Amino acid sequence: MKSAYELAMERLNASSPNQDTPLTDAQKEELADLDNKYNARLAECKIAAKNRMAEASVKGDFQEIAIAEQELQTDIQRIEADRESAKERVRQGTQHGA
Repeated sequence: MKSAYELAMERLNASSPNQDTPLTDAQKEELADLDNKYNARLAECKIAAKNRMAEASVKGDFQEIAIAEQELQTDIQRIEADRESAKERVRQGTQHGA
């Protein structure tokens, strides 16, 4: 009789069979390229938001600062989700070229 842990591991392996498959050098390179691409997007987003917040601060527009901070957090979450989605496609071998 199998334990609950063993059954859960079997279900996990059945739902994602490529998880234990080692990555090829091309996939590793593509994952690194994706990280660079998305890190650049994050940096651009943060710089733009900080500039927007600085301008609002000079004007004393605290509502604009709060809006910019919220939009920055939303953008960061979206970019990170996009990154993980793209990386998962590479890991599964369904995307070639970023």
